[in-house]
Amino acid sequence: MSENVRQFTVGADDDGVRLDRWFKRHLPQVGFATVSRWARTGQIRVDGKRADVADRLAKGQVVRVPPGGDAPDRKARARKPLTEAQIALAESMVITQDPAAIVLNKPPGLATQGGSGTYEHVDGLLDAFAPDGPRPRLVHRLDKDTSGVLLIARTPGSAAYFSRHFSGRSARKIYWALIVGVPSIEDGLIDLPLGKQPGSGGEKMMVDQSEHGQTARTRYRVLDRAGNRCAWVELQPLTGRTHQLRVHMAAIGHPIVGDGKYGGPDAFLSGSISRKMHLHARRLIIDHPDGSPLDVVAELPEHFAASMAQLGFDEELGAELPDPPKLDARTAAKQAAKAHAKQLRKEHRGERRSRGKSDLPKAPGKPPAKKRGPTKGKGSPVPAAKRPPAKRPSGKPKPR
Repeated sequence: MSENVRQFTVGADDDGVRLDRWFKRHLPQVGFATVSRWARTGQIRVDGKRADVADRLAKGQVVRVPPGGDAPDRKARARKPLTEAQIALAESMVITQDPAAIVLNKPPGLATQGGSGTYEHVDGLLDAFAPDGPRPRLVHRLDKDTSGVLLIARTPGSAAYFSRHFSGRSARKIYWALIVGVPSIEDGLIDLPLGKQPGSGGEKMMVDQSEHGQTARTRYRVLDRAGNRCAWVELQPLTGRTHQLRVHMAAIGHPIVGDGKYGGPDAFLSGSISRKMHLHARRLIIDHPDGSPLDVVAELPEHFAASMAQLGFDEELGAELPDPPKLDARTAAKQAAKAHAKQLRKEHRGERRSRGKSDLPKAPGKPPAKKRGPTKGKGSPVPAAKRPPAKRPSGKPKPR
């Protein structure tokens, strides 16, 4: 526990971050309750002024942190030591790297993240790139059997930057795939909503035309064909649903070669063509935090390259960058609004909400609630005493 006042200068990577998020990044041993109390009592100062936990910091500002506050039960996550083989595997995947990003060519068969029964994955290898500094972070994912470009953020600031671009759909992702058969329309758009298949535990997706289906769009273009047996296609996902490319291609009757999960037995070609899945994240184009475009191409894995050669496909035919997909103004506006709302939810994640309702703003012009009378039993008001029926004058007949 520190016994002295500490001074920190906000770096470029933390420009625009909330004060509570800054503490989580740099002083994780200080709990949120302590940070809130310090801010409420004026013990945290930014450039000499009182600050609130929701205030956003700017590059070059000086944050004054009072002594103490360390929670004894809060310990930094122990990093699992990597073997020489794991470090060598991590380094062999690197396409390019700089202070903000590491771009990998993920091999097929290696999961992006851990899960039930999955112990070898990319996320578990990231300590190889920063044994002492901040741990690099995943900002998007690829399926276990999908190979290709995988972007890793080196710092929390670059992670937030890249995540905004992925959620805002400004990042361009171009995939190559071999599919069974040849589509009758060689350049088309698949617009089919997707949902989780019941009974699969969320492990399998399906086309869901009900109100619960999530919008999913994929642009495809046939680059070459091997008769009617197989086609080499370029795929651009315009949305980011789980297994989107695989479900969409199977839905139009042309499953990806090797994708038995969605294509069944029909997804495999006879002969010596590999039974592994032929889906590869070939290219990623995204803005870099330094303002320049990051444009990365990943080489094909061995089995995919062998199939291409055997089927007579020339990789040079797919070298040209396709035109960006065009969206109508209404769709583009809806996507931008969704991305903005998603980013706001991420930024405010973890905030403590007031438990009382007294801080909630009252609706303007709303009349005060009527007072209820004394209640009886489970909150029901006491019924008014019944008046005795009025007596009718004698000698007059009852009305009929």
